[in-house]
Amino acid sequence: MTQLALVIDLNVCVGCHACVTSCKEWNTSGNAGTLSDLRPYDADPTGTFFNRVQTFEVGEYPNTQTVHFPKSCLHCEEPPCVPVCPTGASYKRPEDGIVLVDYDKCIGCKYCSWACPYGAREIDERQKVMKKCTLCVDRIYDAALPPSERRPACVMACPTSARLFGDVHDPDSEVSQAIRDRGGYPLMPEWGTQPANHYLPRRRTEIKIEQDELIRVDNPLKIDGKLPKPPLKDPALDDVTSW
Repeated sequence: MTQLALVIDLNVCVGCHACVTSCKEWNTSGNAGTLSDLRPYDADPTGTFFNRVQTFEVGEYPNTQTVHFPKSCLHCEEPPCVPVCPTGASYKRPEDGIVLVDYDKCIGCKYCSWACPYGAREIDERQKVMKKCTLCVDRIYDAALPPSERRPACVMACPTSARLFGDVHDPDSEVSQAIRDRGGYPLMPEWGTQPANHYLPRRRTEIKIEQDELIRVDNPLKIDGKLPKPPLKDPALDDVTSW
């Protein structure tokens, strides 16, 4: 059986969020419908995203590294979100293994989000239905697009080719070979969900930091007194610029 999935290379992901913005742009105007953002700049913002990039620091100072960790629906082979849905809105397609939501059946009860151990489901506050990554199902089967573009929007947008797409059940596919050759692993396999998406691990790199590199160096222009200082009577930028 075909199982389409993403394989994400953590070693080359730079956290640029191109996958996040391209996913939002494609899906908010596609079959998934509006991905609502309410009060984006207020104290209690809400927003619906299919893909998010979590960034955190590992190690101890001064030997630290920044890790960028993209995460979306993992299209599990045994998705716990499907059996708990009281209306049958959450389902897994037998032809390609993609997990989807039928918005006409969804009542926004959030059972699926509680069952998902990865936090990959989000409710659209405006439409009151649960939404999640669709692997751009409306794009990958679009015969009007050239074959090279029949891939998820996030894969197309990634500038470092950190995201691969294909059939993980096909031993000859690009994603299967990457998993085998580079030690790909599923996220939290102990839950027994058999995630289809896999991650390629970061390769350890040793960084030698000299002691003088930890000392803050003053701006040489300040030391030499050459930092430009306009006269106090000169107009400021706000006085001469129309924003």
